[in-house]
Amino acid sequence: MIDAFEQLIVLNPWTMAFAIIIGFVLLIYGADWLVDGSSDLARRFGVSSLVIGLTVVAFGTSMPEFIVSTIAAIEENTEIAITNILGSNAINTFIILGFTALIYPVKSQKSSRVFDIPVSILAGLLVLFFVTYTPPENWSWHNLGSFSIDHGSITFWGGIILLVVFCSFMGHSFRVAKQSPDETEEKVKSMPVWKMLLLILSGFAGLVLGGELVVRGATGVARTLGVSDAVIGLTVVALGTSLPELATSCMAAFKHNSDLALGNVIGSNIFNVFFILGVGAVIHPLPAYPGLWLDAAMVVLASLMVWLFVSLTRNHEIKRWHGALLVLVYAAYLTYRLICL
Repeated sequence: MIDAFEQLIVLNPWTMAFAIIIGFVLLIYGADWLVDGSSDLARRFGVSSLVIGLTVVAFGTSMPEFIVSTIAAIEENTEIAITNILGSNAINTFIILGFTALIYPVKSQKSSRVFDIPVSILAGLLVLFFVTYTPPENWSWHNLGSFSIDHGSITFWGGIILLVVFCSFMGHSFRVAKQSPDETEEKVKSMPVWKMLLLILSGFAGLVLGGELVVRGATGVARTLGVSDAVIGLTVVALGTSLPELATSCMAAFKHNSDLALGNVIGSNIFNVFFILGVGAVIHPLPAYPGLWLDAAMVVLASLMVWLFVSLTRNHEIKRWHGALLVLVYAAYLTYRLICL
């Protein structure tokens, strides 16, 4: 039985569109409030900026994707749960890095070339493996299962594997960061504790309500237009949850600090797959849908292109023509995805 809240959203097209817009606003501001309040509270208790950056800020910038995919998984809307992540990763790499490089070439650090970008490639390969692999009912060395397009799923154990890899990645990041010289902590005037707690609580409330509005509104749009939840998840929902990364990266490029964009995007992609998809699969198995193999393959291709760009160029950077190529590849993929699948 549809509750009054869902009925209000689903039955009125204008209400659906308004719900999605308000949901995105709440997601973006909620993430911002949560990061500000949590970061200041952590500093109050003597937590270093290094730990804050690797945990609070990294988690906060991916909270829109996390909330939307988690709510979708709880409500068993598995297509939006997984397309939100794959679509966000594709937009992050093809569109955000592409446009950032068009504004100003994006430089890379050695750690990104050697470790971070290869891990993001691994993330896409694992998703591709899970959604095409069907395990046998009775496993044996003579029957290892089969591979078929769009017949697999990210199961509970697949989610556990993703979360284990995520924990290993975070552990490695902490070890590498601690080997770097610790910067002098900047003395910042701290806000009152009550304001920190208010920001944290308001941020969580905004994220939860915003995620609920986006999922319900997007589902309603899909039903009204007769398109699949997968298409809505890959386009509207994915773009909306990627707005924080888009704004951050483009602003960094205008200030000629575009090297920050690469770490922001790659870190977000890794977090999205290993943590958010992992949590979603643990909550509810994420079965394949028509075209998932292509979406996962494009996530792999995006990271592979970026790795080739920064590895083969003299200055180890994504040049302007690289950015144009990334945008064109995404445009071709999206056109084919919407028309043919």
